[in-house]
Amino acid sequence: MTKVDPSQNWRLSSQSTRKGPQKGGSLRKNLARWIFDNQIGISFGLIAVLFVTHICLARARPYTSRFFNLSYYNSYTGKYAAGHDDLFFISFCIVLFAGIRAAFMKYVLVPLARVFGTATRKNVTKFSEQGWIFTYYTIFCPLGMYIYYKSPYFLNMEELWTNWPQRELNGLMKVYILAEGAYYVKEIIVLHIQGRRKDYWEMMGHHVVTVGLIYVSYAYHQTRVGHLILMLMDFVDLVLPLAKCLKYLGFTTLCDIVFGVFVVSWLFTRHVFYLLTCWSVYSDLPRLIIPACYKGTADQLEGPLPLLTGWSHLLEPFGDLAGTVCFNNNMMFGFLCFLLFIQVLQIMWSVSIIRIVIRVLQGNNAEDVRSDMEDEEEEEQQQEEHISKLLGKEEVGVENIVLTGRDRRSSIKGTATGVSFRGQNTRKQFLNRMRM
Repeated sequence: MTKVDPSQNWRLSSQSTRKGPQKGGSLRKNLARWIFDNQIGISFGLIAVLFVTHICLARARPYTSRFFNLSYYNSYTGKYAAGHDDLFFISFCIVLFAGIRAAFMKYVLVPLARVFGTATRKNVTKFSEQGWIFTYYTIFCPLGMYIYYKSPYFLNMEELWTNWPQRELNGLMKVYILAEGAYYVKEIIVLHIQGRRKDYWEMMGHHVVTVGLIYVSYAYHQTRVGHLILMLMDFVDLVLPLAKCLKYLGFTTLCDIVFGVFVVSWLFTRHVFYLLTCWSVYSDLPRLIIPACYKGTADQLEGPLPLLTGWSHLLEPFGDLAGTVCFNNNMMFGFLCFLLFIQVLQIMWSVSIIRIVIRVLQGNNAEDVRSDMEDEEEEEQQQEEHISKLLGKEEVGVENIVLTGRDRRSSIKGTATGVSFRGQNTRKQFLNRMRM
């Protein structure tokens, strides 16, 4: 294996960029590349400015504190209400996640891949991406399960709908919901600036609907069912990146076992328990929530009041924590339609999973059923050929690789990686971004 000159620096774009802007490229592509190339500096720079402003300018503290403190605390109940000021906290989480992700990949995951002897630049890039996703869900998956275990609706669907509207929630639940919402907003941003794939619109629709459901369930005080759905999704999002990381580190037997756990957990969480939740929305919600309106804060709640006509009152919960909030069967069906839309997308992805499993059982490669747009593939192939000529061979020493071209774009693709199975040494990308 040929190695480049040791004087060359190992350089993985910590921001997991896609391919660099081409000569004559659009302004949007160049801007996207610059943002990802400077992701650590931009993120932590903004956070530093925020904290310096908060410390040095006393007059600004009532405003700056909204970014890193939960809003609408009620000292009488010891809980938090929901309101538009929560957008400050969400914005802070988006910037914080972007900075931590980039720094963790560059300074922890890439060196870790080198320690385990990951010998190709492509696998180092993919391992760092999957390692970050695994790390994120290692925190939020157990957190969601802990909240669920302590909740009154643990293994009891009917409790999802009792005592509505609960206009306040405890601090831990609020952090979980807002942070998860911030994570999916970040995913939407990534979809707009990374290289598009053939399922771009499916993923965009999925993330937009997910963010919408989180926001609506939060504003309309249906955080119980919102939390349950997110928790069901988080477990799969934890298992799949783990399988991929094991593959890149060479633990093929463990990878096979974890992949089997992934397939089983995908079917149960995304198609059994998820549909049970949808059925509870259809059958339990109309029976346990009487169509009516309420207004006032949690400790001064008025209702049930007669249902209002028109559309203007539907926006009140988003802007006024004490405003009128109503719920009727039409809103229930709208909520259910969004949930079923996500289920349709999950069925499409399940078909892809089944095809991959069949291919593996037949002894074939587990190739990704999705691919990049053809013009991007052709352009990147030319880049790789040019790099290969400079380096002498396609695979070079990990210690001195300069990642460019396709590897840089691959790293931004979220979970665009492969899973290895026993007896198969090379597996291409599969099940990219199979997460909610």
